[in-house]
Amino acid sequence: MTDTRMLPTVTELKTQARRLRDSLRASGVELSHGAALEQIARQHGARDWNTLHALAGNRLTLRVGDRVKGRYLGQPFTGELRGLSVRGDGTRQRVTLQFDAPVDVVTFDSFSAYRQRVSADIGPDGTSPQRISTGEPQLVVMPA
Repeated sequence: MTDTRMLPTVTELKTQARRLRDSLRASGVELSHGAALEQIARQHGARDWNTLHALAGNRLTLRVGDRVKGRYLGQPFTGELRGLSVRGDGTRQRVTLQFDAPVDVVTFDSFSAYRQRVSADIGPDGTSPQRISTGEPQLVVMPA
């Protein structure tokens, strides 16, 4: 399977399929759009178009300045993405988030600890590999 970090977007993949159809049509070969999509999938190392579409479409695409929402240490938040860098082998990203309102990261009733800016690693699905005691990811990020 092709490295999903290097896959084009779904829109770009569909454009590749259209170009393939146009090129083959110019050579006298007719190909349906579905068959062209299947061929593009095989060229990218996927079993079929549905598999490739899922791989290309299930990646979280973030940019500095994006509005985001999610959960940090089990607490909901909204905020802004202030920093972004690729980590390790490129499958993880380091994000720095500025929360709109401080998030209390302590669940103990008589003590509070608020955070308004945090940094953490996330995978391509927007979740951190680290877990809290409930098994939930420490950080979950998605576009707002």
